[in-house]
Amino acid sequence: MKTTRETVRKTGRAGNHLPVITLLTDFGTVDYFVGAVKGAILSVNPAAVMADITHEIPPQDLEAAAFTLLAAYATFPPGTIHVAVVDPGVGSTRRPIIVSAGEHFFVGPDNGIFTYIYDREPAQQTFHVTAEKYFRQPTSTTFHGRDIFGPVAAALSNGVKPKAFGPEITDAVRLDHQPLPVVQNNGNVEGRIIHIDRFGNCITNIIRDLLQDEHATLLVKEKPINNFRKFFGEDPSSELFAIWGSAGFLEIAVNGGSAALTLGAKRGEAVILTQRRKSAK
Repeated sequence: MKTTRETVRKTGRAGNHLPVITLLTDFGTVDYFVGAVKGAILSVNPAAVMADITHEIPPQDLEAAAFTLLAAYATFPPGTIHVAVVDPGVGSTRRPIIVSAGEHFFVGPDNGIFTYIYDREPAQQTFHVTAEKYFRQPTSTTFHGRDIFGPVAAALSNGVKPKAFGPEITDAVRLDHQPLPVVQNNGNVEGRIIHIDRFGNCITNIIRDLLQDEHATLLVKEKPINNFRKFFGEDPSSELFAIWGSAGFLEIAVNGGSAALTLGAKRGEAVILTQRRKSAK
């Protein structure tokens, strides 16, 4: 059977194969939480194929979760169901949702965790999950990953359509910041650091299409960076440099060190990409 976008959108299946279910949480691996979510999924679909993106998101760090999901989701096959649970509002009135976007499905709380998915995949639908028959019973007010999101993802993997879980909504919550860079009239790009990885690399929200001049300068905390490299070890020096990272964003790095510590930079820090225009002849 030929896999098509329409087949994935309607059934959640890529060809004859069950879709993969990924898990991204802040649960860690010391406690029983991850195992319990997997058990709840297998109770609904014993044939479920699961893959862990990570369970080491800093506790309640929605922005780190949103970025990590963005960086990982497209590496999975069409029809994949991504369960993302970083949920400070568990048990409150925040909505459980399903997002259908870019031939993938996303299941989790409506708290902004899917912000970058909305930006990357503008052709999307979001559904408020209200059909409690798909929930694990009794449903805990403190563990919706096990009792709601896991079972809902498993039902999706069994072929239940997103609209069967509840009504479509158009007011999904987004993170309270400007996730996209701003291109100024003079061609300069005003961005920010959206993530700092475990190596101390500062990942900005600037994408390659916005770099129009190979002689550009990156300004971070009043520190100019005009050294652009193709790979980390291109120069053994320990000076700051810019590099295009694997997630498709411009990163600030130090060979063998931490750019974040060198700069004293934190997530949310402003970054200016200055484009030096060539003079007209």
